Amino acid sequence: MTAADLEDLRAAAPGLADTLDATVHEASRIFSPAGLAAWLDGARALAGLGRGPDLVATYLEATPQVARECGEDVVPDCVTAVMKLSSMTSGEVLTLVFATLPSAAARMADADLLRGYLALLHRLSAKAPRGLRPMLGNLNELLGKLTLSGLRRWADFGAEAYGRDLTRQAAYFGLQSEDSKAVLQAERRGTLFVDSQRRLNFYLMAFWARAFFLRPAAADTPGFRPFIADRALHLPDAVDALNGVSGIDVYRAMAAHMAAQIVHTPAPPPGRELAPAARFLVGFFEDARVEAAAAREFPGLRRLWLSLMPDAGIPLPDHETMPLLERLAAALLDPEARTDDAEVDAIAARFHAAGVQTPDLSQELAVALFDLLTARKALPSLRILETLRIPYRDDNRFLWATDAVDWRDATAWMPERPEQVRRRVGLMEFINEVDTETAGDDAQEIWTLDGELYPYEDDGVSWNEREGREPVSDPVHYPEWDYQVQLYRPNWTTVYERRQPRGDPATIDAVLTAHKGVTHRIRQIVDRLRPQGIVRQRRLEDGDDLDINAAVDAMVMLRLGRDPDPRITQRWVINRRDLCALVLLDLSESTNDRVRGEGQGEGEDGRTVLDLTREACALVATAVEGIGDPFAIHGFASDGRHDVRYTRFKDFDQSFEVEAKSRLAGMRGGLSTRMGAAMRHAGEHLRRRPEKHKLLLVLTDGEPADIDERDPQYLRHDARKASEDLRALGVAPYCLSLDPAADQYVARIFGGNAYTVVDHVQRLPEKLPTLFAALTR
Repeated sequence: MTAADLEDLRAAAPGLADTLDATVHEASRIFSPAGLAAWLDGARALAGLGRGPDLVATYLEATPQVARECGEDVVPDCVTAVMKLSSMTSGEVLTLVFATLPSAAARMADADLLRGYLALLHRLSAKAPRGLRPMLGNLNELLGKLTLSGLRRWADFGAEAYGRDLTRQAAYFGLQSEDSKAVLQAERRGTLFVDSQRRLNFYLMAFWARAFFLRPAAADTPGFRPFIADRALHLPDAVDALNGVSGIDVYRAMAAHMAAQIVHTPAPPPGRELAPAARFLVGFFEDARVEAAAAREFPGLRRLWLSLMPDAGIPLPDHETMPLLERLAAALLDPEARTDDAEVDAIAARFHAAGVQTPDLSQELAVALFDLLTARKALPSLRILETLRIPYRDDNRFLWATDAVDWRDATAWMPERPEQVRRRVGLMEFINEVDTETAGDDAQEIWTLDGELYPYEDDGVSWNEREGREPVSDPVHYPEWDYQVQLYRPNWTTVYERRQPRGDPATIDAVLTAHKGVTHRIRQIVDRLRPQGIVRQRRLEDGDDLDINAAVDAMVMLRLGRDPDPRITQRWVINRRDLCALVLLDLSESTNDRVRGEGQGEGEDGRTVLDLTREACALVATAVEGIGDPFAIHGFASDGRHDVRYTRFKDFDQSFEVEAKSRLAGMRGGLSTRMGAAMRHAGEHLRRRPEKHKLLLVLTDGEPADIDERDPQYLRHDARKASEDLRALGVAPYCLSLDPAADQYVARIFGGNAYTVVDHVQRLPEKLPTLFAALTR
């Protein structure tokens, strides 16, 4: 923010001339540098509307409070919404919108809900423009009684009823007419989330001694159910009393069930390959399993959940099997309950006898129930199954979103509240705004330059390079497996990402030129792997258009008096490779050894293992670039457990051009091989990718070892455990070893079919691309 920009704002808002600097300084404590820039850009845009100084002043004062409640990303949306309103209403109303936004943000406490509120204002300004000002004047009372969905229905009624009667329209939205108060009372819900969130947080903390992130969700869609997504428990923005249970207890039942899902689900359940109805039943038994596990620790939860089971006096869903499933849900929760069906009671008895820790229990019982109902011809469709009347249970999307869940790390579900803020800033901000250059670890904020800092006498060498310091990332801690006690050592290793010095990219171009023959074979491999065309998926229940052959078969079966196959639709899908891969290079000191039989043997002309690794990576990067798969090349070395150095030569979204080639050309070897920590960090990079299939290809020339560990088995067992953990996360690890004696340990680390030993290291440049093609075919 330059002085000229501040002067422009002072001219646009004279009332802030004396306080603008303080306002900007205070906002800088709430916004990040990018958020602060967007906030000031919004002020300049509003000043350009020419609607008076009060609009800009109110915006500058109100939006930091909005950012504190709902996040800074919503502030540009607020500016955009008011800019759209500017052509429909006066500057006074626009100012009133900003003045009431902090109250709306505090009541909604969610960015998506606040965006829905802004959309409501825009729609209301078009349908009932005279009602916008009085509604904003009573917004605190309205949001104290209504959810966003209720406010939307209340406003829509007034806009439809008094669209042409402007006097009564103003009275309705000003809460002065009897019908306005009547509709308000009708839309008022029993218990609001915003009034219960604090108590729910303490409630869950008392059970499991850990924090859970609770967020409201608009519950105005038919069949809405709570859900778990994005590290948060999403509960409805309001609930009513149910079966004599108060609204706050309904919230407690929902929150406790979803928290039990997170706490007692150590790994994704099997069953992704099952039919949709069978997969629903897997989730049905998973719900019962986690509830039984939680009720074993806290018996009062069983009574709470049983109180919300369906009442026999309430009309039942339109399917004969649904009452049976509802009785089975109660029987799974209460061992004394019965379903009045002997075969179904036998399944419930198997559930109680097996115990909550039995592997594959949910899939086994779900398949048994699926087969039983199918044999009786009483299996409901998935649409009917989803109407099961157990209101406190979530929709189980959490169980099947295995690509986005760290099942082994419970802390991944805790809200991220770092005690110390770290920011990357530009040069001028760094020079002009840093308060204390020598602040210690107790500083509230630590600022780091985006790039290098060069001295005044610029000779092309930065301060870091002059002092021998490489820029490093924030520390990342990982556990390590102790095979002797069979437990993780929490936060035992520390990984730092370091930036690789550049080399000459012409070196990589020379490698590609020297291996023209291998490059030609790679091009043939690429042509075979590159996806082409579209594929038709036939016999689906929920496809995009009719499958004529399947429909004819179904009609024939109907004419014969038999049950037809409901899968009579089809879908055309693009044939694409849903794959990403990461090559993880061992850059330990041993990679500087000369390769025997190369050049002069041990002489100066012989190539090193590092040279061959560089050549192989260049060739495989060229191959994958042609296929189009997201692909990364990273490396690692270690100097004890407190300093695992992780280097990124090429990232997934980066093309293999000058930048990546220069990093690869500057590759250097040194230090030791703490493989488990590096694999876990590489797995974190892969876990964040949206692709379904994830491959981690580890290229090493020796076994795991480090200077601070004397037991040769310790790091081998940790690497084996890291490999198992990655598979649980959906990442497939594979090892390409250059150690001729690697068969003795690499099979135990990666598994019998997940490794290859290259006996002749000289063949690595042609071996690696071929291996990649075989693994991803």
